[in-house]
Amino acid sequence: MSSAATEDAAKAPADKDAAPEQNKRSPSDFLKAVLGRPVNVRLNSGTDYKGVLACLDGYMNIAMEQTEEYVDGQLKSKYGDCFIRGNNVLYISSQRR
Repeated sequence: MSSAATEDAAKAPADKDAAPEQNKRSPSDFLKAVLGRPVNVRLNSGTDYKGVLACLDGYMNIAMEQTEEYVDGQLKSKYGDCFIRGNNVLYISSQRR
């Protein structure tokens, strides 16, 4: 192999499909980013809670403000503050404002 070919091989990335490190985000980064913002919390039962994420802990226990409860897509109740035990949470997603 020529020295020019060796230099080109050394410059090429090992995996062309690998994403740069700066684009990787952890779930913890997401949760920090949505604190104080509107979120949708889906429970294992299928019930959705939409409101502002006030705080959460390592067990995914959640405190929300200005919360609305949706069952089968229909608004059922509105709460000022809402506390959800983490073992009931299926997922948390951010909402558009």
